[in-house]
Amino acid sequence: MKKLEEVLRDWEAVIGLEVHAELTTLQTKMFCGCKLEYGADPNTHTCPVCLGLPGALPVPNKAAIESIVLAGLATNCDIEKRSMFYRKNYMYPDMSKNFQTTQGPVAFCMRGWLDLEVDGPAAKERIDLDGLAPGESRENVTRTAEGYRAHVGITRIHMEEDAGKMNHVGGSEGRIAGATHSLVDYNRCGTPLIELVTEPELRTPEEARLFMQKLRQIYLTLGISDCSMEEGSLRCDGNVSLRRRGATEFGTKTELKNMNSFKNLHDGLAYEICRQAEVLEEGGIIYQETRHWDPSAKRTIVMRVKETADDYRLFPEPDLAPYDLSDEFIEGVRKKLPELPDQKAKRYEDAFGLSAYDARHLVEHRSTSSFFEACMALAGDAPLAKPLANLIINDVTGYLNANDGIELADTSLTPERAVELVGLLAEDAISSKQAKEVFAAIIDEDKDPSAIVEERGMKQVSDSGAIEAVVDKVLAENPEKVEQYKAGKTGLIGFFVGQCMKEMRGQGNPKVINELLAQKLG
Repeated sequence: MKKLEEVLRDWEAVIGLEVHAELTTLQTKMFCGCKLEYGADPNTHTCPVCLGLPGALPVPNKAAIESIVLAGLATNCDIEKRSMFYRKNYMYPDMSKNFQTTQGPVAFCMRGWLDLEVDGPAAKERIDLDGLAPGESRENVTRTAEGYRAHVGITRIHMEEDAGKMNHVGGSEGRIAGATHSLVDYNRCGTPLIELVTEPELRTPEEARLFMQKLRQIYLTLGISDCSMEEGSLRCDGNVSLRRRGATEFGTKTELKNMNSFKNLHDGLAYEICRQAEVLEEGGIIYQETRHWDPSAKRTIVMRVKETADDYRLFPEPDLAPYDLSDEFIEGVRKKLPELPDQKAKRYEDAFGLSAYDARHLVEHRSTSSFFEACMALAGDAPLAKPLANLIINDVTGYLNANDGIELADTSLTPERAVELVGLLAEDAISSKQAKEVFAAIIDEDKDPSAIVEERGMKQVSDSGAIEAVVDKVLAENPEKVEQYKAGKTGLIGFFVGQCMKEMRGQGNPKVINELLAQKLG
């Protein structure tokens, strides 16, 4: 099978996402008063309404409707004042009433969009940017200095109720294949769920991953869901098809169900793109089907032939009247909008002079952006913003990624210590290499940066007179290398710096050493 970069030279991937988010911050289910509680004993939070017993009538959750309107406003959607619920009929044990209550063609939120900033390695999957200068656009993409910006349309965000959870017993990895029997827990059925459907405007697995990450940031900022992909409160289905580059007609799509991590979303789509290309290049046919991504085998597996809307026999829910959202209701929800990640990033650029790249990565997680703001409140000095951003984006994030499950608040790094550390670096009291050592010691030893520097004798010598004497000594002891440098072997500058640092036991200021060497060797 060809690699992704080879496939994308000849084929264009057309990707659309369906992102499901449970409104876990609410207290009760969508149409009844049953408690929402992840991990509760099976079937302890059910009632005649969520089980669909005869004669039970649903009562809509107003807070859930406020949440979906918040989500729509935050993703630039038009809020439809009039919409209604439908019955989506299917026979499967995870919904005892044999239908799911969901919205029809007109949802609460329609015609939205999000912009994705794609840079670094992520931008390399998009191979059709040749000839575009920064600021120039082609289709839904605008070239930037660091990569490109992709404008991704959102078809709709609709409200529905979640199904129960099936537990397959006796099979491999908890799947139905090979199971001896299955158990069903109806605690989850009736949980308020919002589903966002994108336009088919994503073109690479990286764009899909970035869209999912950005949407998760927004939902967390709104406070409408805990967005735990591990616990299933945020799930994603990916639809993907291929067409030859230059073609305009869509190919036959397959759907990858329930991607439960950003990596699985990327890797599942990448594999499916390569699989479809292999089938098509060998003269085969792509069938519209639902597939499962197996991360251990690193391949997709057929689950079932894809159902169409007709198979669900959708019809209006007779027990729920159509909704008429008033202007007052919509504006009341709009007033609850917090500062969104893109707005926060722009504020960081304007207030602290950060680059768009630094600002965007700071707001990727609420913990890092909150930590940065706490640091700046203490620092009160815009020049420290860049080194603080570097510390958080590189060292702090790197440590958290390497130690999965640890939160920033659980570490020994406080805003006070972070400001002190970058202050020592800004004053040239320590080098950038030493700063990394001090950061590691803060985490491991729970000590202040100044105490660590003092204990380890790290404080840099920046006195130009003392350093000049060392530079002169090193140059005098290496006359042959001085001649070689002056003859054009400029790479020897690293040797001279190293010898000076050795003479000063690592405490010389590298910047001052480099400046003096440049003067004397020039």
